[in-house]
Amino acid sequence: MLKSKMKQIRSDAITENFLVSFHAREEMANDKYLLSDVIDGLLNGEILEDYPKHKRGACCLVNGVTESGRPIHIVCTTEKSPMAIITVYEPKPPKFETPTKRRQ
Repeated sequence: MLKSKMKQIRSDAITENFLVSFHAREEMANDKYLLSDVIDGLLNGEILEDYPKHKRGACCLVNGVTESGRPIHIVCTTEKSPMAIITVYEPKPPKFETPTKRRQ
Protein backbone atom coordinates (compact mmCIF):
# COMPACT_ATOMS: atom_id res chain seq x y z
CA MET A 1 0.00 0.00 0.00
CA LEU A 2 2.72 2.52 0.96
CA LYS A 3 4.78 1.50 -2.08
CA SER A 4 1.90 2.36 -4.41
CA LYS A 5 1.34 5.68 -2.61
CA MET A 6 5.01 6.56 -2.92
CA LYS A 7 4.98 5.57 -6.59
CA GLN A 8 2.09 7.99 -7.22
CA ILE A 9 3.82 10.75 -5.21
CA ARG A 10 6.96 10.34 -7.32
CA SER A 11 4.93 10.37 -10.51
CA ASP A 12 3.17 13.59 -9.42
CA ALA A 13 6.55 15.13 -8.52
CA ILE A 14 8.06 14.25 -11.90
CA THR A 15 5.11 15.69 -13.82
CA GLU A 16 4.73 18.59 -11.36
CA ASN A 17 1.11 17.55 -10.81
CA PHE A 18 0.80 19.24 -7.42
CA LEU A 19 -0.27 22.39 -5.65
CA VAL A 20 1.72 24.06 -2.89
CA SER A 21 -0.29 25.51 -0.01
CA PHE A 22 0.34 29.02 1.27
CA HIS A 23 1.47 27.49 4.58
CA ALA A 24 3.97 25.24 2.78
CA ARG A 25 5.36 28.23 0.87
CA GLU A 26 5.81 30.14 4.14
CA GLU A 27 7.59 27.19 5.76
CA MET A 28 9.79 26.70 2.69
CA ALA A 29 10.85 30.35 2.90
CA ASN A 30 11.46 30.11 6.66
CA ASP A 31 13.68 27.04 6.26
CA LYS A 32 15.22 28.27 2.98
CA TYR A 33 13.95 25.42 0.78
CA LEU A 34 13.33 25.90 -2.92
CA LEU A 35 10.64 24.14 -4.93
CA SER A 36 13.42 22.07 -6.52
CA ASP A 37 14.35 20.87 -2.99
CA VAL A 38 10.78 19.71 -2.43
CA ILE A 39 10.75 17.85 -5.73
CA ASP A 40 14.12 16.24 -4.89
CA GLY A 41 12.76 15.15 -1.51
CA LEU A 42 9.67 13.61 -3.08
CA LEU A 43 11.67 11.81 -5.75
CA ASN A 44 14.16 10.17 -3.38
CA GLY A 45 12.03 10.07 -0.24
CA GLU A 46 10.09 7.41 1.57
CA ILE A 47 6.86 7.60 3.53
CA LEU A 48 7.79 7.99 7.18
CA GLU A 49 4.26 8.31 8.55
CA ASP A 50 0.91 7.62 6.89
CA TYR A 51 -2.31 9.40 7.93
CA PRO A 52 -5.06 7.66 5.89
CA LYS A 53 -7.88 8.91 8.11
CA HIS A 54 -6.71 12.48 8.72
CA LYS A 55 -9.61 14.88 9.37
CA ARG A 56 -8.69 16.94 6.29
CA GLY A 57 -8.13 13.94 4.05
CA ALA A 58 -5.58 11.20 3.58
CA CYS A 59 -2.00 12.43 3.66
CA CYS A 60 1.47 11.29 4.60
CA LEU A 61 4.84 12.53 5.80
CA VAL A 62 7.65 11.96 3.31
CA ASN A 63 11.24 11.95 4.54
CA GLY A 64 13.68 12.87 1.79
CA VAL A 65 16.94 14.61 1.02
CA THR A 66 17.67 17.61 -1.19
CA GLU A 67 20.24 17.45 -3.97
CA SER A 68 22.71 19.11 -1.58
CA GLY A 69 22.12 16.37 1.03
CA ARG A 70 19.94 18.38 3.39
CA PRO A 71 17.09 16.46 5.07
CA ILE A 72 13.55 17.55 4.22
CA HIS A 73 10.09 16.54 5.41
CA ILE A 74 7.08 17.04 3.17
CA VAL A 75 3.48 16.46 4.19
CA CYS A 76 1.30 15.86 1.14
CA THR A 77 -2.12 14.52 0.23
CA THR A 78 -2.32 10.99 -1.13
CA GLU A 79 -5.80 10.49 -2.58
CA LYS A 80 -6.61 13.66 -4.51
CA SER A 81 -5.34 14.96 -7.80
CA PRO A 82 -3.52 17.16 -8.05
CA MET A 83 -1.50 16.25 -4.99
CA ALA A 84 -1.27 19.08 -2.44
CA ILE A 85 1.91 19.92 -0.56
CA ILE A 86 0.58 20.83 2.88
CA THR A 87 3.80 21.72 4.67
CA VAL A 88 7.57 21.46 4.28
CA TYR A 89 10.16 21.66 7.04
CA GLU A 90 13.61 20.62 8.14
CA PRO A 91 13.38 17.73 10.62
CA LYS A 92 15.30 18.93 13.67
CA PRO A 93 14.97 19.27 17.45
CA PRO A 94 12.86 19.77 19.39
CA LYS A 95 10.37 17.69 17.32
CA PHE A 96 12.86 15.26 15.75
CA GLU A 97 16.03 13.68 17.13
CA THR A 98 17.01 12.56 13.63
CA PRO A 99 15.21 12.91 10.29
CA THR A 100 13.49 9.57 10.91
CA LYS A 101 13.02 9.59 14.69
CA ARG A 102 10.52 11.74 16.56
CA ARG A 103 11.56 13.06 19.94
CA GLN A 104 9.68 11.31 22.76
